[in-house]
Amino acid sequence: MAQGPGVSTSSNLGGMAADDVRDEVDRIVSAWRRERPDLDVRPLEVLSRVTRLARHLDLARRTAFERHRLETWEFDVLSALRRAGEPYRLSPGALLTQTLVTSGTMTNRIDRLAEHGLVERLPSPDDRRGVLVQLTEAGRARVDEAFADLLAVEHGLLADLGDDDRDELAGLLRRLVGPFDAS
Repeated sequence: MAQGPGVSTSSNLGGMAADDVRDEVDRIVSAWRRERPDLDVRPLEVLSRVTRLARHLDLARRTAFERHRLETWEFDVLSALRRAGEPYRLSPGALLTQTLVTSGTMTNRIDRLAEHGLVERLPSPDDRRGVLVQLTEAGRARVDEAFADLLAVEHGLLADLGDDDRDELAGLLRRLVGPFDAS
């Protein structure tokens, strides 16, 4: 069984030893260990924190995007187009792959973004029946501003971690998420 209620001593957050840091997950894990000592509850130490962090991150992101009059899904589509590089256009199929939504959902999203002047549909030069979705100047300006704001927020969320801790955490999360992305 793991030592203590789920805190490792291998990290140092803002000068505070990790053993001194307690959170709601520590209380939950401790209660489960008391109530169900027959079960290994160590997965909660990691995955419950990931879940709680995801909730906080989602709220921080939504707040950052709202400042730029964007919803999270709008940012996802606009940022996929922006990352494509000049001329900032992709097929609807490529957008589906990057945003993990259905084709009907993507059509609706493209329609709404086009209505707001953030993207435009262009005929595909390779397929007379196909279209490409291109970021407009207004869309590029909006996504660039929202992205800069998002990064400022996310830097703040990670402020208590040093560079080595960030690198280690990124590597561990990459190992955990990698198999999901590969499938």
